[in-house]
Amino acid sequence: MPSNRLSVAPMMDWTDRHCRVFHRLATRNALLYTEMVTTGAVLHGDRDRLLGYDASEHPVACQLGGSDPKDLAASAKIVAEYGYDEVNLNVGCPSDRVQSGRFGACLMAEPDLVADCIAAMQDAVDIPVTVKSRIGIDDADSYEGLVAFVDRVARTGCRYFTVHARKAILSGLSPKENREIPPLKYDYVYRLKRDFPEFEIVLNGGVQSLEEAQEHLAHVDGVMIGRAAYNTPAVLLGTDRLIFGDVRPDGDLTRHDLVRAFLPYIDGQVRNGTQLNRMTRHILGIFNGLPGARAWRRYLSENAYTSEAGPEVVETALKLVPEIDDAMAETG
Repeated sequence: MPSNRLSVAPMMDWTDRHCRVFHRLATRNALLYTEMVTTGAVLHGDRDRLLGYDASEHPVACQLGGSDPKDLAASAKIVAEYGYDEVNLNVGCPSDRVQSGRFGACLMAEPDLVADCIAAMQDAVDIPVTVKSRIGIDDADSYEGLVAFVDRVARTGCRYFTVHARKAILSGLSPKENREIPPLKYDYVYRLKRDFPEFEIVLNGGVQSLEEAQEHLAHVDGVMIGRAAYNTPAVLLGTDRLIFGDVRPDGDLTRHDLVRAFLPYIDGQVRNGTQLNRMTRHILGIFNGLPGARAWRRYLSENAYTSEAGPEVVETALKLVPEIDDAMAETG
């Protein structure tokens, strides 16, 4: 099982293969997740496009969406054949589109079905099968309900649970509102670890910094960071040292270092026909909070969309941001 001490959450339309390569350059150790991929897409779609990844991304996990045990087993087998380090079942997404497919957070109301899905996936693969859920849904949000859900799924032999410490409201709130309005109940996740010490419990929801992650790690096995890692990728710099005790001989990377390290990948992708802005959209926030950040974002937004644009656009934009020796101080 790859270390889940710190991971970057699966985020639709965001954590694609280009994003993950960039995040991997920031941290050698954090576990990275794909966007959620539905079983229908895996079984009938363009698998290389959906599941292909760069070898540098390891350790990397694939998150599946679905509710048919047979389809999930077949999809998990394909995921394992692609070489992923873990396969995860989404039992936390509250969107209407996901609910209409009978998967995501609505599955928390059907723990027996989730257990059947996990059992089928485990029978199909040798890699770890994990679950990502909420603490509950709608009015079914008691701690006792969460325990009953985890206990039922755990009877399959599953020992890995990532819990978003908010409940999901399945009607009346947008996915964005579901990330903000239901209150965070970290105590539920802490208590879950105390009550199930033999399980790997990872906390997700609202974590904004490595310092916050360290505080949570006093209570749980791992922490998953989502939008903070995407909107301000510099949050991930210092992860290896602070979270994993893995010190770089030459010290933590700076934000400029990180962008420069991404340039060879950008060059290779552009040469293979990938449009530049498919990669630069993931790095727009790297200088957030620093002088020159707005000029950086503007230059990339205005110049990375043409078919001729290449790494030189990023190099030019980089010159608009002063190099500040202590730029990474705020990340720890």
